[in-house]
Amino acid sequence: MSFHHALGRPTALLRRFGGALAFALCLGACAELPANVERPASSALASPAGTPLADLVRQRREAAGARFESGFLLLDGPQAAYGSRLALAEAAQKTLDLQYYAIHADASTARLLAAVRDAAGRGVRVRILLDDLHSTGRDALVMRMAFVPHVEMRMFNPLAGARGSTLGRAFNALDDASRLQQRMHNKLFIADNAMAVSGGRNLGDAYFGKDSKGNFIDLDLLVTGPIVQDLSRSFDSYWNSDRAYPVQSLVTRKELDKIRDQASATDAGKQDRQAPSGTSSAPDGEPRARAWDEKPMDLGSAAFVWAPAVVLADKPAKVAPDGGSAAVGTGKDPGLTVTQRTGRSRRAPGTGTLDAAADAAANGDTVVEGLLQLIGQARRDLLIISPYFVPGPDMKQAFAAARARGVRVRVLTNSLASNDAPVAHVGYARHREALLAMGVELYELRSEQAGLGSAFGGSGRNIAGESRSMLHSKVLVMDGRFLVVGSMNLDLRSQLQNTEIAVLVRSDSLAGIAADRIDAALREGAWHVELNEGHLVWRAPAGSRLEDATTEPDTSAGLRLLLKLFGPLAPDKLL
Repeated sequence: MSFHHALGRPTALLRRFGGALAFALCLGACAELPANVERPASSALASPAGTPLADLVRQRREAAGARFESGFLLLDGPQAAYGSRLALAEAAQKTLDLQYYAIHADASTARLLAAVRDAAGRGVRVRILLDDLHSTGRDALVMRMAFVPHVEMRMFNPLAGARGSTLGRAFNALDDASRLQQRMHNKLFIADNAMAVSGGRNLGDAYFGKDSKGNFIDLDLLVTGPIVQDLSRSFDSYWNSDRAYPVQSLVTRKELDKIRDQASATDAGKQDRQAPSGTSSAPDGEPRARAWDEKPMDLGSAAFVWAPAVVLADKPAKVAPDGGSAAVGTGKDPGLTVTQRTGRSRRAPGTGTLDAAADAAANGDTVVEGLLQLIGQARRDLLIISPYFVPGPDMKQAFAAARARGVRVRVLTNSLASNDAPVAHVGYARHREALLAMGVELYELRSEQAGLGSAFGGSGRNIAGESRSMLHSKVLVMDGRFLVVGSMNLDLRSQLQNTEIAVLVRSDSLAGIAADRIDAALREGAWHVELNEGHLVWRAPAGSRLEDATTEPDTSAGLRLLLKLFGPLAPDKLL
């Protein structure tokens, strides 16, 4: 299991340290967040016109003779995902806006942030908005970016307390569990308000095929045109929110220097022994990423698909300012923004048009609820990837209604073996038989090979040749014509607590590309779960030479027993 990512789900943090946290709560008062913090308002570049990226977008669109103004490219492997971000950082001339749930202080990120620092050095205004959950220990070193000239950095919904260790700061969060649970899960990388990357990836080795223990299989979209301005408006709403705290209000440079020195002293010997040949030393003592990381994507040769699209974005008000629960689902203060129809067709709204799909999504209070409304428009086929799949009553009702209309519903999620947060698997497993009974087809990623990674253009293997894969893509393909790529899972955490963002594209071509790759992954890289005479059976992937299984594949009896005993104690909404 990837330790840092398991802690990315706050329930995993509480589960791992629960006893120690309870004891520490008795030791003293908790730290508090600063009051009366100044947050100078700012906004995205008003118009990208005249920037090299905007000129490139115009040239590419004219060359394609495109009818629509926004373009999209699936980033379906670690190299494309990394290279696109690096290219944006190197091409930016006016602004760079980064919004992430997690940025890990490791080799891949060191190279990316070096490019961001270089951009700031040539006068680019840089804004970095980071959820605060991961900003402890070595990962706190990312906050040093706040002290680089021309870089502003803010932390969303921060937790009070020292940042030297995850455990230490978690002590202070115990009396504010709702703040700990509600996180900003959005992911954006925007250059000059002209081109952006949006999707499921955080920034770190495990998201770019370079972690020594296992790597996440993910999917992003490189987007161009007016749709980027819609993404920027969402970014601005979070940046200017009262929930966003400038780094300097939370931690000093001296404190970060101390953490850096401690991390370097601890890891220096280990890194000298383990750094693979061909790597070089990066800032803060991390080994640099391998050669392909040094190569930005050639944006001029990107084969964009030009299509109409909308952005679905939770509002920052979904996370209450005092760490309490926002009024989601009441209809009084909707937490969802659906942008205007970017590059919309002139046809009248009707079944199958972007307008009809967007209107349906707008009826939801959150991104996930909007997707459930969209699912209500499905007529033939639904293909869903959700790494953490914990269907609440609304989701089960939407699936049942789709099946009643004759819609084929297929869902790919993590197996217990591939899930980096096994307790989240409990919330899925308890609904598995009911979903199968209503006719939903379930597939679970096989972690010991790279089936899904190969289908998505990447092996899922790390630089040392390890092969453990963990699903992290968040995708929906509907009726072969709509594609949704975003940050959301189909679980109650994404529906009710975390903020999310997604791009909904109306394109037979793009949806078809995604569907073909997912179909291949289902056949070759996933267990097909079925009910056979009332018992679960995991059908082995085609060509794997594996036998079918009657228990969770590739897992120990001890882990299965542990989850069976303690799983019922974990409510779905916290998984």
